[in-house]
Amino acid sequence: MIKIKKIDNDNFIVKIKKNTTSEHKVFFSNDFHSKFPDNKTKETIIKSSFEFLLDRESNESILKSFYLEEINNYFPEYFEKYKIVSK
Repeated sequence: MIKIKKIDNDNFIVKIKKNTTSEHKVFFSNDFHSKFPDNKTKETIIKSSFEFLLDRESNESILKSFYLEEINNYFPEYFEKYKIVSK
């Protein structure tokens, strides 16, 4: 289960309840949001991004605090999956 709490326009807390419960602080700027081709909400993108991460690692392995675009540093297929063009 993934729960997302919006702190402000760019900051979110994500709680994941799987085998254990974990909490993650995520920064998601408007600039990065504008690179997504679909007009999905930030919360929807964060949720699918965490699903992407959970397909690759346990919730305990996910960084406790990070910028959403950093996912691509660890999993280069992230930008490909969401059709994000990096500049």
